[in-house]
Amino acid sequence: MARLEGKVAVITGATGGIGRAAAALFAEEGARVALVDLDEGALRELAVSLGEDKASYTVADVTQPDQSQAYIDAAVNRWGGIDVLLANAGIEGTLATIPDYPIDVFDRVIAVNVRGVWLGIKYAVPAMRERGGGSIVITSSTAGISGAAEMSAYNTSKHAVIGMMRVAALECAPHGIRVNTVNPAPIETRMMRSIEEQRTAAMDDANVNVETMKQSYAQRIPLQRYGNPEEVARMMLFLGSDDSSFCTGGVYMVDGGRSAGGR
Repeated sequence: MARLEGKVAVITGATGGIGRAAAALFAEEGARVALVDLDEGALRELAVSLGEDKASYTVADVTQPDQSQAYIDAAVNRWGGIDVLLANAGIEGTLATIPDYPIDVFDRVIAVNVRGVWLGIKYAVPAMRERGGGSIVITSSTAGISGAAEMSAYNTSKHAVIGMMRVAALECAPHGIRVNTVNPAPIETRMMRSIEEQRTAAMDDANVNVETMKQSYAQRIPLQRYGNPEEVARMMLFLGSDDSSFCTGGVYMVDGGRSAGGR
């Protein structure tokens, strides 16, 4: 039997690398998926590729309460309820020291990566209670358990959602709702290309390019490579499914050993 048969999963940040991989895997495993992002064209394309009998979509800014409530309501109206919330929407911001970090960029990163997750939980929990339980999976990062120079906004946001997850896990346990984070190391996505390009530009060194920067990041991972979105999605599938029925309040690393003490 498919691991998500009969379940409805809401996925924010659905058109990014990890979001797409999760949407495809969840649908393959029997879920009806409600996709959420800002780009309607990309959402429509993804929904069509998964099939109208398996996927719906809502254009929404996860930082806005009315739009967050709307994407939850849309999923309930289309599919009859919600069993899984994958709070995956996130942005990286820019690279700069704290004195030089643009305040508007900091505020936007915190809005998307923290407020957006909080709003998703706020409006999903009542719908999950009506179903008798569910699973909330939050995308954090290895940046949520360690520091990285010039990434104050991103690191702060990814630490913050771990704290939020722990509070939500305690509040939601009486309702049969489990809450966990997934914490990837560098993954082959647009976000990592952006970080590599920003780091390379800041180096101002003819011997450093995006490829050598990527190699530098990969060498800090014991498995000596980036992960791929499908590897992250498989952990999300485990946490969204009944296979993880006794797992809540946890920080689940998908990091090739990086948190064990890679350089």
